[in-house]
Amino acid sequence: MANLSKTYQPKEFEKRIYEMWEQGGYFKARNDAKRETFTVVLPPPNITGQLHMGHALDHTLQDVLVRYKRMRGYDTLWQPGTDHASIATELKVAERIREQEGKTKEELGREEFLKRAWKWKEEFGDRIVEQMKKLGDSCDWERERFTMDEGCNEAVIEFFIRLYEDGYIYRGNRIINWCVDCKTSLSDAEVEHEDNHGHFWHFKYMFKDSDEFLEVATTRPETILGDTAVAVHPDDERYKHLVGRTLIVPFVNREIPLVADEYVEMDFGTGVVKITPAHDPNDFEVGLRNSLPQIIVMNEDGTMNARAGKYEGMTRYECRKAIVADLEEAGLLVKVKEHEHAIGHCYRCNNVVEPMLSKQWFVKMKELAEPALEALANKDLNLVPSRFDKIYNMWLENIRDWCISRQLWWGHRIPAYHCKECGELIVAREMPGYCHKCGSADIVQDEDVLDTWFSSALWPMSTLGWPKTTREMLRFFPTSTLVTGYDIIFFWVIRMVFSSLYLMGEVPFKDVFIHGLVRDEQGRKMSKSLGNGIDPLEIIDNYGADALRFMLSQSNTPGNDMRFYMEKVEAARNFANKLWNASRFIFMNLEDYTPTLKTRGEVEPHLELCDKWILSLSNKVTKEVSDNLDKYELSLAADKIYDFTWSNFCDWYIEMVKPRLYGEDTDAKDTALYTLKKVLKKILKLLHPFMPFITEEIYSFLEEEDKLIVAQWPVEEEGDVYKTEEEQIEVVMTAIKAIRNTRAEMNVPPSRKASLLVVTTGETRDIIAAADVYLKTLASVSDISFVEEGEVPEDSVPVVIDKAKLYLPLEELVDLQKELERLNKEKQKLEGEIKRAEGKLNNKGFTDKAPEALVQAEKDKKAKFEEMLANVVESIAKLEKK
Repeated sequence: MANLSKTYQPKEFEKRIYEMWEQGGYFKARNDAKRETFTVVLPPPNITGQLHMGHALDHTLQDVLVRYKRMRGYDTLWQPGTDHASIATELKVAERIREQEGKTKEELGREEFLKRAWKWKEEFGDRIVEQMKKLGDSCDWERERFTMDEGCNEAVIEFFIRLYEDGYIYRGNRIINWCVDCKTSLSDAEVEHEDNHGHFWHFKYMFKDSDEFLEVATTRPETILGDTAVAVHPDDERYKHLVGRTLIVPFVNREIPLVADEYVEMDFGTGVVKITPAHDPNDFEVGLRNSLPQIIVMNEDGTMNARAGKYEGMTRYECRKAIVADLEEAGLLVKVKEHEHAIGHCYRCNNVVEPMLSKQWFVKMKELAEPALEALANKDLNLVPSRFDKIYNMWLENIRDWCISRQLWWGHRIPAYHCKECGELIVAREMPGYCHKCGSADIVQDEDVLDTWFSSALWPMSTLGWPKTTREMLRFFPTSTLVTGYDIIFFWVIRMVFSSLYLMGEVPFKDVFIHGLVRDEQGRKMSKSLGNGIDPLEIIDNYGADALRFMLSQSNTPGNDMRFYMEKVEAARNFANKLWNASRFIFMNLEDYTPTLKTRGEVEPHLELCDKWILSLSNKVTKEVSDNLDKYELSLAADKIYDFTWSNFCDWYIEMVKPRLYGEDTDAKDTALYTLKKVLKKILKLLHPFMPFITEEIYSFLEEEDKLIVAQWPVEEEGDVYKTEEEQIEVVMTAIKAIRNTRAEMNVPPSRKASLLVVTTGETRDIIAAADVYLKTLASVSDISFVEEGEVPEDSVPVVIDKAKLYLPLEELVDLQKELERLNKEKQKLEGEIKRAEGKLNNKGFTDKAPEALVQAEKDKKAKFEEMLANVVESIAKLEKK
């Protein structure tokens, strides 16, 4: 049998192993009707850069599940793909054009810009796929999709048309989230709210032709210019008599009414609010109820427009500063209060989002949300962990209409067309040749593209061929499990659920396995601005993919953030190295050795105590790891296989069988090799989903017919249950550990062997007697004697375990003369320390001037040294009696 190379070097085989898997077609779905399916769709990475540590975690967890199910015999499909990421990609491409060509996208034109965007996709899309392969992703790459490929585009258009024809899509003026930097609308899910320090500016709203006023507070003084009313609650006795009177908007002198509306909270502030229907979502609704004008005072770039009067051309923040100054100068500023409040920021550029009235395309969400809520309530959908049910429900219960149009060029262009002659709107699957209303052929397509998440919402279906009824659609939909971070539950998960329920009448997946974010050692989110990001490719280059994967699996608990520690990566690599060396040791013993029938499994070998113990434990860990993986408890599964491999197999069992491997008894050697191979094979299978490269490489040296990636997952074997032997070996291991600890405390080198005297009876005596070879090998015991309590020499060192007392003769553990010399040196050292402490404490200058705590510390030191000296003197006295 060939052997592994001397040192574990993952670079030597990881690329070769992956190419073997690909060329062998091991990642492909088999379309075998006899097999149960397991389908996972990969959350498509954006084509804006390279994989980060969050991707590495997400992909590792998916690959663990996919590889596990593949070995369990499922027909697995891991559907890969990438996302066009509308806003992010457009910004990146525009930035590159500006840097390389010195032009804006507008100067280049839409058609030329899109050519550059597709070129970007080819460059970065391919790069990301190569990075996924380095991580070990076992996706069916022949089925790779892109959210803007022909099939996905057809699905998006079909989805839009159906929603429109069923009355769910409409175009209208509503308050939307506007990013003044990206210059596009955003959905609510694309707005990240951050707590900011701000102010409440209280000012006087003057009544027309009167010295009377109402005190109003605002956090956005620049929007005063767009006010079209002031409102109070209809039941507020303080203001009832004033409703209907006219007020004057400061600095633009527009007359506006005082209206009564139940939106106003009487007990908040002054109970009076300004109403700006074009710049606040709540004010917009008040405006509709009270038939108020809608006045937009801001441009799309965040500057003030002509309706802002003398403030035209200022940025929104320059305008805010100027208005506050003018209010103060006019005697209208009452007071300024500090205020902490959550402000919406663009999820891409992090600029403050501006609520603004705009004509956009929307999806009516209330009716679509109800089946999605029912799916979770009825357990058709299962979130892991279930605490995320609350977030899922909260978003759907409070969902507003979804703004799906974006003022961008890169993306799925809205399938709506406008007749330039009569203004007729036509929604169609392709551009019509003429207007059905006036007959004109002068027709143009809507300029806007759809929200990225509109196409992502169809991912489980579009990737399988929908809207066509494909063979893949019939076999692999609905998918099995979605693995994703909690940060996109509302971005993506919810949208896939309601879209699938609307189109297919069923949920797109049964389970949603939710994980947290990868943070740095300090618990901070990894970001470019903090410079704390860690490149997974660098980790793979330095430590191997298996080490990174195992660390991520072991550190992850469902739904929780994890901290990235380089020490954990090093520990995972050490584990891989431990497995490598143990395997190499086993192969070395199999090399040039002709086994008997027993080793080949044709005749059941005669198992010894430790063989039965390790087989029984391997049986137990197989069940536990399988159960954990079925419950998405990947970290528990990783911990268990780690503990079993490192401690039970490498540190204990291999050491226990070494005497048999080096001995002359061929039957005993055969049995040991049989057990070593059997357990190693099971370890490799259990570990494969987590560490696929090293396990496949080692497995290839076992000369099995199949590859590990498709080997049968281990199952419990009734014949390998040895509970009695497990208990017996636990007694032996406890004794060995206790003896080792005692010897270590006395600084006895492992090479110095000593007799073991045992005081016990019954079963424990039989166990220890049967385990003499393990005690001699692993506890440096020269011989074992069973004695009565009174027969134990006085100077013996006791080692107490359950149901037995063990004794080690002192004179066999230490060289008495050398130990006396050592103890006398220790005595002199301690006497010196005590003398020093006494000198300090007898010094009045120290005791009177030093802090009380310092004096007490010196007293404590003296007491400690005196206690240590007493112990040393006692030990010397005992040895001198010898």
